[in-house]
Amino acid sequence: MLSNSAKPVWDIVQSLEAGFHKLSDDIWDHPELNYQEFYAANAHRAQLDAHGFRVTEGLSGIPTALMGEAGEGGPVIAILGEFDALPGLSQEAGLSVQQPIALGASGHGCGHHLLGSASLLAAVAVKQWLVENKLQGRVRYYGCPAEEGGSSKSFLVRDGAFEDVDVAISWHPAGFMGVYNPVSLACVELEFTFHGLASHASAAPHLGRSALDAVELMNVGVNYMREHMPTSARVHYAMIDGGGISPNVVQPRAVVRHLVRARTLGEMWELVARVKKIADGAALMTETSVEVNQLSGEANIVANAVLENAMQENLLQLGGPGFDDADRQFAKQIQSSLSIDDIRAAYIRFGFPSSDESLSEQVAPLYGASTDGIGSTDVGTVSWVVPTVQCRVSCYAAGTPYHSWQLVAQGKAPAAHKGLTQAAKAMAGLASDLIKQPALLTAAKAEFAQFRENHSFINPVGPEAKPALRMSMK
Repeated sequence: MLSNSAKPVWDIVQSLEAGFHKLSDDIWDHPELNYQEFYAANAHRAQLDAHGFRVTEGLSGIPTALMGEAGEGGPVIAILGEFDALPGLSQEAGLSVQQPIALGASGHGCGHHLLGSASLLAAVAVKQWLVENKLQGRVRYYGCPAEEGGSSKSFLVRDGAFEDVDVAISWHPAGFMGVYNPVSLACVELEFTFHGLASHASAAPHLGRSALDAVELMNVGVNYMREHMPTSARVHYAMIDGGGISPNVVQPRAVVRHLVRARTLGEMWELVARVKKIADGAALMTETSVEVNQLSGEANIVANAVLENAMQENLLQLGGPGFDDADRQFAKQIQSSLSIDDIRAAYIRFGFPSSDESLSEQVAPLYGASTDGIGSTDVGTVSWVVPTVQCRVSCYAAGTPYHSWQLVAQGKAPAAHKGLTQAAKAMAGLASDLIKQPALLTAAKAEFAQFRENHSFINPVGPEAKPALRMSMK
């Protein structure tokens, strides 16, 4: 295994890490939800300015979406960052027991404070590496808000933000390190607003038409559909507005959201059409009307074996983040709040035999992770228009579930910082490989072009969809 100084760009990452550990902690301290990440976006903008990037803000009309570019000529390498938090996950840092900072407040339960900071660190390191080596090439950092249900990257793709990009690189904090199976579920989130007619629920119920009845019938219809859809597909729903708090009023308006997921875009669009028919049927049964509004949408990830093998090689050369005994001790404390089955299942899922190791230093076998229990990401939409690759890097105790207080509690730990640095090295290392080795870039683009020859693409967010800048996450 090569040392961390095997690539000059890794040394640059190491020299800059402290400032980006601080950036990550600062964003952890200010968790912000979908499209409200003004503090985080401004903090990332300040770093881009400080390091001499050419900055564009307000991409796709989204106030918190930004892009910084550095370099001249050559290929364009995009490094994707995120910085949104999740609702209801407030948690004190460094504790192995649940203790919210503020009850019901938000928290970084998916590690996006680390994700954006590491990606920006990688971009800054590549910029400096290009200058020091007098090389042609452009590196771009994309600050992408609202990954958690807002799908900002899909809007950026729709509006052409990646049209001249040659390769896109990203990562995600995890309990294990490696290039996992490039599989995700395509998804669309729709809001169904039913309009009925109010009346006195006792004196004149026959004069009313209940929007709440329509919502309930729609939900029942979707639940009956579950038996007759692919086993990998998912449909989730949330009641947004039940029509008010007065049971003695026939509810004239009610709102429900449905999130439809499937392995492929084709399967997803078929399910979306069926869900819309169910909504129309519920409206017909209740003599109400229904209005449909799309909130978000994401494509499934397109694999690129050339990039995945090159990223895996960087990870193998780097090795683990270098956790120490204090890191492992805190991770064991976190694991004490998890079940043994959770921890064992995590090792098995990611291609390892069960272990007593609280923090994983191993690099998982390429594509070694199971494809069961997968979610969705708007990185998938990017992968349909530009060759794209993601890796995972160990930042958390093995078995820590995403979207949990346990993950929030570890967000500022030294182990998380070490994972952040290692992720930045992996991404910067791959970017430097692509610039130094034109044949590698050519092969990645050729594989992508061959896939697209046989696969048409319809962006999951259509021309009529708008970013839900004021969407309430419930």
